[in-house]
Amino acid sequence: MYAGSKPADREPDTSARPPLVRELLLVVGLFVIYKFGRQAANGHVDEAFHNATHVWDLERAVHLPGEGVVQGLLLHNETLIHLANTYYATVHFPATLLFLAWLYWRRPLHYVWARRILAVLTGAALALHLLFPLAPPRLLAATGLVDTGQIYGPTVYGATPATDSMANQFAAMPSLHFGWAVMVGVGLVVATRSRWRWLWLLHPAVTLLVIVGTANHYWLDSIVVAALLSVAFAALRLPRTEPVRAHLPWPSTAPAYGTAVPAPARSSSYASSGAGR
Repeated sequence: MYAGSKPADREPDTSARPPLVRELLLVVGLFVIYKFGRQAANGHVDEAFHNATHVWDLERAVHLPGEGVVQGLLLHNETLIHLANTYYATVHFPATLLFLAWLYWRRPLHYVWARRILAVLTGAALALHLLFPLAPPRLLAATGLVDTGQIYGPTVYGATPATDSMANQFAAMPSLHFGWAVMVGVGLVVATRSRWRWLWLLHPAVTLLVIVGTANHYWLDSIVVAALLSVAFAALRLPRTEPVRAHLPWPSTAPAYGTAVPAPARSSSYASSGAGR
């Protein structure tokens, strides 16, 4: 990230690694708050559909591409739509946990930075879930989109959103699926130095296509979470690490006490002039 430092080639700075038990409690607490926070925002059905209509109309007014274009591509192949549903249902949490675990072990300084970013992003997203409940496009009849999870499977949501006790289906704005995926991709690009590290950005790219194609999120959900993440990146910068300079064994300028000091060598002219005297 900075000139003179190569994180991929040096040993992890163990002094920057926080205590494991404390970090486990913090990360577990973050996920519990995320889960129960979404549940606390549940129940605002009428408001969620009202907001969904406004979001859909706004996207059409500013000429954003229709979510149906992406879903139409996925629906051409049942295997493809099944893979998209599986990706949506199974990758979100494990990828983020593996990302944090790897950073903790191999890049402790990057881990602390990434954990702070995720905590701030998740807190801001939960606040928006409470203030702006939003029905996803798969539930809004005006979109003409289908609920691919319910039709093709697998799905993580119940068939009746208003009474779903496992998840809040009216917390589409902003998309933490996309926000966390961007953090994982960017975090791994910053923390590594492989020539292939930019491929990590495929994770948020695929996630974006999946959440839109399965009609779980609007484009605007991803735009808002990207804006929140940009603010978090600007406010919580990765601490600069100074490159370690190699110690050069320079000889001492002053001789040790009792050490004989060699006489200065005589010049050739002096030697020749003195030789005849």
